[in-house]
Amino acid sequence: MHRLYVLPTLIINAAIIAIPALLTVALAFFQWDGISAPQFVGLANFADLWDDRVFWTALGNNIVWTLIFLTVPIMLGLLAATMMLIARRGSTFFQVIYFLPVIIATAITGRIWQGMIYSPITGVTGLLQRYGIEADNPLSQTSSALYGIAVVDLWHWWGFLCVIFFAALRQVPQEQLEAAKVEGATFLQTVRYVLLPGIRSTITLMMVMTVIWSFLVFDFVYILTQGGPAFSSEVLSTFAYRSAFYDLAVGKAAAISVVISLFGLAATVFYIRIQAKEFDQ
Repeated sequence: MHRLYVLPTLIINAAIIAIPALLTVALAFFQWDGISAPQFVGLANFADLWDDRVFWTALGNNIVWTLIFLTVPIMLGLLAATMMLIARRGSTFFQVIYFLPVIIATAITGRIWQGMIYSPITGVTGLLQRYGIEADNPLSQTSSALYGIAVVDLWHWWGFLCVIFFAALRQVPQEQLEAAKVEGATFLQTVRYVLLPGIRSTITLMMVMTVIWSFLVFDFVYILTQGGPAFSSEVLSTFAYRSAFYDLAVGKAAAISVVISLFGLAATVFYIRIQAKEFDQ
């Protein structure tokens, strides 16, 4: 009888997750324009991706994006969370300030940065140029477009990690901190030998989620550059969107989605293996 309580959850998950996922995998082996009848083509869609230069550019950009977000926001979040833990006065205020960008809609955030920061006419970039300071719009340069978008997402994302890490740090036993203080440990030694080991599982989880979310990034890229200029900021999700709704190559888009899912699956398996090892210990 108690099993009936989980039935609605199973139905919802099957309807919005399992069934669409299976259909996407199946479509990856078909050629379909979204209108006519699908035609089975086997691995042809994946072969097309292998020979597609834009696909490899998008994959490379996703890897660069992942490396950025595995380092910069996590380090900033850990640093700010540790500082709030040591200096507790005003920590609630700073949590609100740090978390504020997360609750702002990504479309609004993207347009604000596009119009008020990067714009050469109405933004800070234009203001600096009027004062004779050389400052180009990074979104207009092939060498910097991806990094310009990453800065926007970093501003939007790192505060969330800070709040998560701060909540985890507060669970570290106070006795361990007091013992480190009695032993004469410095701030850096306390962080390295007490705080970081105490929240290792949280850091690992956030890193795994960062990998998954990095390969799902879409909104800021599409809003700010739509993958341009010259595909320099194209990522797998925008490439899949372009293939499905611009080129009407739904099968190819499904194949790209399968590739994205494989990276997420690999990160999930990695996390499960680490958790299993810690449980065995």
